[in-house]
Amino acid sequence: MADHDDPAVTPRSQVAPTDPTHVPVTDDCEQAAASLLSGGLVALPTETVYGLAARAEDPEAVARVYRVKDRPRDHPLILHLADRRDLDLWAVDIPDEAKRLAAALWPGPLTLLLRRSGRVSDIITGGRDTVAVRVPDHRLAQQVIRAVGAVVAPSANRFGRLSPTSAEHVSRDIGTLLDPRRDVILDGGSCSVGVESTIVDCTRQPIEILRPGGVSAERITELLDQGPAPATGPSRASGMLSAHYAPRARVLVARTSDDARALAERCRAEGRTVETIDLTDDLDRYAHDLYALLHAADQRAVDSVIAVLPPQSG
Repeated sequence: MADHDDPAVTPRSQVAPTDPTHVPVTDDCEQAAASLLSGGLVALPTETVYGLAARAEDPEAVARVYRVKDRPRDHPLILHLADRRDLDLWAVDIPDEAKRLAAALWPGPLTLLLRRSGRVSDIITGGRDTVAVRVPDHRLAQQVIRAVGAVVAPSANRFGRLSPTSAEHVSRDIGTLLDPRRDVILDGGSCSVGVESTIVDCTRQPIEILRPGGVSAERITELLDQGPAPATGPSRASGMLSAHYAPRARVLVARTSDDARALAERCRAEGRTVETIDLTDDLDRYAHDLYALLHAADQRAVDSVIAVLPPQSG
């Protein structure tokens, strides 16, 4: 998947680094890399959502990621690499299915859960013997990761809240929690995919999809001899909790556009402000716009958002 960000149509925000009240917002990869190398955090653009990045081999910086997000320490982080050829440094006993998926879909919105190597620290995995790894498809992200080595980069938002798909979303949610002396928001425009990566557990047979995302189950089935199974057992990856990626507005789901209109009428009759998201005719656009539309609803203090369910395929 190509990087669709276009600086000509997506203006970059710039905040003077000397302003003591703001975290610098920049499109300078060298500045972002320097921040990471000095122990800072960087809100890093990817094709899926913006991640809050720390160098994977800097445990103090990784611990700050948990603190800034208020994220439970037993909720593992995803490693981001610049090149799939680096996978052997971070994972062992890599099955053929994982190698085939990585060859076909990296860089891209796919995360593989694998057996961790001794290089991966417990703080990244929550003490588990597995590690989640992906290679993001974003020019700026790859440039920064190549400069500093692997990073962890969970979504750059408070834990459980809406994921950010723009630098503005990051600044609004966690800007006051970052340190303007050492942290940076790297502005890479709006994310081209707009929802999280698909997480596939490759430590089980058959493999399991732990979190649906930017790569469809149909595409994974095309690449393998058999299709993936649904997730079983306890939470093993990001996005498997009962509530996650949540706006402040109440979100209601409707099966059809007609159901959404009837539901909206009831909400208005109860005196609630309501907006509807219905993009089921274009699933790529639905994914791309979903979080941005929910962020915008929160900005307008909408009481309820009605989302028409997309088809259960694609």
